[in-house]
Amino acid sequence: MLLAQISDLHIKRPGALAYRRVDTAACLTRCVERLNALLPRPDAVLITGDLVDQGTAEQYAYLKTLLAPLEMPYYLMVGNHDDRVALREAFPEQPELALAKGDAFVQYAIDVGALRIIALDSVVPGQSGGTLCDARLAWLDAQLNASRDRPVVVALHHPPFATGIAHMDEIRLEPTAAERLAALIARHPNVERVLCGHVHRPIFARFGGTIASAVASPAHQVALDLRDDGPSAFSMEPAAFALHRYDPATGIVTHHAYVDASDGPYPFYEPEGELID
Repeated sequence: MLLAQISDLHIKRPGALAYRRVDTAACLTRCVERLNALLPRPDAVLITGDLVDQGTAEQYAYLKTLLAPLEMPYYLMVGNHDDRVALREAFPEQPELALAKGDAFVQYAIDVGALRIIALDSVVPGQSGGTLCDARLAWLDAQLNASRDRPVVVALHHPPFATGIAHMDEIRLEPTAAERLAALIARHPNVERVLCGHVHRPIFARFGGTIASAVASPAHQVALDLRDDGPSAFSMEPAAFALHRYDPATGIVTHHAYVDASDGPYPFYEPEGELID
């Protein structure tokens, strides 16, 4: 089973650039083309928030057209740049979004192959940082208790760990909420991975007895600056996404994949079987 994860699309209105520099729509178009061309093709794509940049109906309508060519199911999650109501209104055909109405949390549990994916809403409207309140943690607890007999992925937008990138750590998942989440995850050894976005970089950390991982963006990346006073900045490092391969014998193995084609591949061996010198 193969699950692709993309995050932090930051789609704006048609023709607009993010930060006057990044054509996020063109970036997503290339990413969709790359996902469609993968062999084997992913069973589904999980999109872990910041779908658009200002949460407007116009931006969600544009996002919908950009995702339309995707030839596999996709599942949408909210980030701090998203608006719950506008998202639901733009995607009425996505049944997992319709489970709760209005400004209620956008969270759901779905099956992709053998995996149970539990999507959490970590958004605090009007704020960049995230949290998990009592209600959201109670919902997660119930979902985990109902899924004890199968492998589980828990996904949320905000990383529940410090990355060392100071300006992003200021707006991560609130530390007390992260501690409560870790304690809850630790009680369920069938949780294969905690997936998140927000930081526009591939980052891995031990968390709650499993691994928590963030993913790069198909558009711009947060600059890798581990100084305590590092400025808030982005770079145009290669666009990327994650591929999470699940096998019962190994659990989840994650691959960091680039959107744009590179030179190669070239063979290691001659047709006769000798190593190329």
